[in-house]
Amino acid sequence: MREINVAHRRIGSAYPPFIIAEMSGNHNQSLERALEIVEAAAKAGAHALKIQTYTADTMTIDYQKGEFFINDPNSLWKGKSLYELYQEAYTPWEWHKPIFDRCRELGMIGFSTPFDESAVDFLESLDVPLYKIASFENIDIPLIRRVARTGKPIIISTGMATIAEIDEAVRAAREEGCEDLVLLKCTSTYPASPENSNLLTIPHMRQLFDVEVGLSDHTMGVGVAVASVALGATVIEKHFTLRRADGGVDSAFSLEPEEFHSLVVETERAWQGLGRVSYGPTEKEKNSLVFRRSLYVVEDVKAGEPLTKQNLRAIRPGHGLPPKYYDVLLGKRVKRDIPKGTPASWDLFDE
Repeated sequence: MREINVAHRRIGSAYPPFIIAEMSGNHNQSLERALEIVEAAAKAGAHALKIQTYTADTMTIDYQKGEFFINDPNSLWKGKSLYELYQEAYTPWEWHKPIFDRCRELGMIGFSTPFDESAVDFLESLDVPLYKIASFENIDIPLIRRVARTGKPIIISTGMATIAEIDEAVRAAREEGCEDLVLLKCTSTYPASPENSNLLTIPHMRQLFDVEVGLSDHTMGVGVAVASVALGATVIEKHFTLRRADGGVDSAFSLEPEEFHSLVVETERAWQGLGRVSYGPTEKEKNSLVFRRSLYVVEDVKAGEPLTKQNLRAIRPGHGLPPKYYDVLLGKRVKRDIPKGTPASWDLFDE
């Protein structure tokens, strides 16, 4: 599997996880706040910041009835029409350039999720370095084909998608020339629960589609994301806000700066901990071998006397013979006087 290079940042199992801060609608319709989120994400250690490119009119129609109105009692957005929700959450297109410019100034990659072809055309005019396809759009094959034709890397969230639907999305991207493709395991509930995250899908998805695989995580905290790294996730995306108490359409399941910094640190530690298949002492462990148990003469023993359970013990440090020779040495007679504290060795005996 080839590694992916995005704006001089490499993605793959040989590199620390690529951490994306998702701003979404947490800017609360303030450009000043949006830029503060960019700065806070950079300070927290995010490698990239993602926004979304749509308008309410490119997402749906302004209609307040039936399926266009959110009645789900468990939804964070109950009581709004789809049009009202997208009006509140969308990032004005004239904000994109200042947001991406600030990302570049701070050493982060700025990019977006387009929701229709007009958004792709607009983002191309800003020369974004990669694209994200949202879970709810992973069945929009024409959109995926349009994004793939840009030649940029693509990240596709797989929330709700069947294997067949993921296969269609991957085939569409590849048929249009996309070589750098990442799939994100995603549970499209807000927030998501750990027990509904099914992280064991990650290595299966990697093997099935021969792509880099990561996690778009809507759970609270960082535990699920850290666990995903142990299963091979190389990209982690989390919603980000300044303070959940500030409100906003996605604030309830977003990380605050201190939590996001913990995400960056702990996922990198998890990646470092993976290492490689290894047995025996590492270079760092070799100095600790001396603190293993070994066989020692623990009482003065005269020449010709046998070693017994009273004068031979397995103790620390580790300079004597290994404890596995204890029964072999019991009863053997030493060839010279042995003082207490002598490590057992074969040259204490004639044979």
